[in-house]
Order: sequence, then C-alpha cells, then structure tokens
Amino acid sequence: MPKSKKRSNRPAGGRQKAIQPFSDDDSSVETMSHCSSFSDAASFAEDGAEVDEEAAQEDFEFKLKGLIDLTMDKSAKTRQAALEGLKNGLSSKILYDFILERRLTLTDSIERCLKKGKGEEQRVAASLACLLCCQLGSGIESEEVFKTLAPVLKNIISDRSASMPARQACASYLGLCCFIATDDIEDLYMTMECMENVFTKQYRSEGGTDNASALHIQALQSWALLLTICHSSEVKKKIDIHLHKLPRLLSCDNVNLRIAAGETLALLFELAREADADFYYEDLEPLTETLKGLATDCNKHRAKVDRRKQRSVFRDVLRAVEDGEFQSEVIRFGRERMHIDCWVKRLTYGVFKELFGSGMQFHLMTNGFLRSIFELGPPLLLDAATIKAMKVSRDERHMNNSAAFKARTKARSKLRDKRADVGEFF
Repeated sequence: MPKSKKRSNRPAGGRQKAIQPFSDDDSSVETMSHCSSFSDAASFAEDGAEVDEEAAQEDFEFKLKGLIDLTMDKSAKTRQAALEGLKNGLSSKILYDFILERRLTLTDSIERCLKKGKGEEQRVAASLACLLCCQLGSGIESEEVFKTLAPVLKNIISDRSASMPARQACASYLGLCCFIATDDIEDLYMTMECMENVFTKQYRSEGGTDNASALHIQALQSWALLLTICHSSEVKKKIDIHLHKLPRLLSCDNVNLRIAAGETLALLFELAREADADFYYEDLEPLTETLKGLATDCNKHRAKVDRRKQRSVFRDVLRAVEDGEFQSEVIRFGRERMHIDCWVKRLTYGVFKELFGSGMQFHLMTNGFLRSIFELGPPLLLDAATIKAMKVSRDERHMNNSAAFKARTKARSKLRDKRADVGEFF
C-alpha cells in the first residue's frame, strides 16, 4: 500500500532551552499524584461539560508541557508516569503544531528515557516515539526523529540484559516508526535486516520460551509490515528466502507464534500473487495439509481458548493460501466506513490499533496521515455540534453495555450444557 510522502512546509521547531531535572524534594507524593492523573485517559475527556474550546486546549497543552518537564525528573516512577500521560495525550488528540514546536525537546526526552530507564519506562518511551512520528506524519521532521532514535531502539532489541517487554516494544515500534517516517531505502532495508536477525532464530529453535517467542512475534510482524512498502523486486527476493522457511514455525508450541506465522504466510502469498499472476508454490500441497490440520485442531492438551482462536485464524489463512480469498470486514468510525479487504490492510490496521488503542477511531477521523495510508481522503469538516451529537452519552453507553451483557449471558448459558458441544468439529 503506497504511502504519501509529504514534506512539511512549516518551519521546523527550534530546540527548547535546557530544562533542569527536578530535585528529589520536587518528586513528592503530590507531584506523583499530579502526574498520575494525566496518565488516566479519562482525564483527557470533558464528558458532558460545556467549556470554552480554546481555553480547554490551552489548559490541555499546559498540562502536556508539565509532563514534558517531568520526563527529565530523577525519579524513575515520575518519568514513567509522565511518559504515560504524554502517550495518552498524543493518542487522544491531534497536536501537530504543539509537537512541531517541541519536537527536539521531546526527542531528547524519549532518547534519555530509553537509555537511562529500565523495563516499563523503556516500553512506554518506545510507544511515545512512535506516536510522535504519527503526529508529525510522513516528512522530514518524523524522519529526523527516526534517525535519532532508531540506533537506541536497535540496541535495546539486541541487548539480552534488557527486560523482555522492553525488547518486544522496541521491536514493534521500531518497525512502525520506520514504516511512518523513513524515506531512505537503506534505512528500510537495515531495519528489516534487524528484524530478520531476531525472528529467524526461531527457524532453528525447537520451541523456545514464551518470552523469546513473544519477541520473535513482534519482530516478524514488524518485518511483514515493512515488506508491504518495499519495491516489488525486494518483495520477490524476500519471498524466495522466507516462504519455504516460515512453515517451520507452524509447529511451534506457542499458539501466538503459530498464528503470526500463518498470517505472515497469507500476506506473502497475497504479495506474491500481486507481483506475479502466474505465481506457483511447489510445496503447496503439504502446506495446505498442515494448515487444514491447524484449522481443525482438536488436541486436548491445548487450551480450549487457544484452539478456538487458532482454528478461526487458520481457516482464513487456508482460504488465502489455497484460493487467494480474503474475508473482508468493515470498520465504522463516526459517519464513515472503511473496508478491510486484504491482508496488507488487515496487518496495517492491527498495528496502528495496537498503538492508538481507544483513540484509533478519533485518529481515523482526523489524522490526515493515517487517512492517507488507508486511502480515506482528507478529514471530513465537522463542526463541534455535529461531533458532540455523534458522541454517545454515558447513560446510553451503560444501557447498551447492559443489553449486550444480558445477550451474552443468555448465549453462553445455552452453551454451558455439555451436550451442545457434541458434533463440534471446528
């Protein structure tokens, strides 16, 4: 899926004056409670209250400035809480002008937290780096952010002394940052090579630990995402290398790794058929037999939830590999709809949804860069009254949730009778 590469004509943000870290006395319980209030996504929503939008925006940006200052605090807990607050803020609003003016300061803060922090702090800092690129869009500014932070992210990925959640996050967000920001083909290929060095270890593994498998899953997903924006000649080269090796991962003990390998195989077949209408895979028959086995897996030594999840995914994968079919789905946001009609879109949407969380619908409506990726056109111009009318009130949400809960309970109560499972083959 081609990305629109726009060079911003806006003036680049200047470096802010150096902010001195707060002392230990400043990192009091009051400061921590003040900071933690920003990390709650609900604190960014003004539900039902009529406030002056301009004043509310100024107050919001004032809070974000305070959080940026706190990212340089001596206390790791304070820094982490500030990063969480910034992450939730950037997920919930479009802040291009605010971010552009403080781009260098934010980049320095993220780099410092990645180098100085441990574990959870590094994980949140990596996600914030990705959100920063998403806010800036695809242009010179985000490319400079990527070039500054990419070496640090790569070091954490390869550092075995770093915590596994931090390494997983860096593998995931390095790939997405590269997808958003890079305009240099060499940076793209080097990032893909970094991911290949991680997940190809699983080709030689006899199972591995769940933690290591989780890292390999994130690296494989990032690699697949970057493959979707490669030149067709590079795509063919990578398919020739990996299409015969990826089926080895289908026998791994970790269900999530099996699913990631299956979805990547479906993506490779889709890309291969787009590049060559006469594409033929020699080992198609044994591969489809393996996929059929996974799509009808009834092994009792595996958890029932894992079996159901695996069967659901591999039925789609089997259709994609055998017949080139894809079961499309519709994403509704605001007054618009988006059709997910291929594996490329499915992967791209899943990665961004993981990043934005509950803010995904808002960014689909308002983020021009994200809309360009999914070919949605420019954002619709909606006035404040229309946007407010589109919001569901708290009472309506409660009633809808209650009705859904009752319907779920009735449906589940019918399935609790063991006789209902007789004859279940899928």
